[in-house]
Amino acid sequence: MSLLVAALVLGCGGGADALLDTAKLEEMQNNAPHARQLYEQILREHAGTPEAREAEARLRALERE
Repeated sequence: MSLLVAALVLGCGGGADALLDTAKLEEMQNNAPHARQLYEQILREHAGTPEAREAEARLRALERE
């Protein structure tokens, strides 16, 4: 399933909103390492956006878990 989602994200350009949705899905599927990678990618590639702020919050939450 994760590969399918990743393929869809890559196919649609991988905008911040698509990356954020995918990261949240990875969290729901208990794949925290991949979710972290995606959140970090959002922070690198989309700094200053609302998605980056949410990604930063999700990373902090993952660290507490």
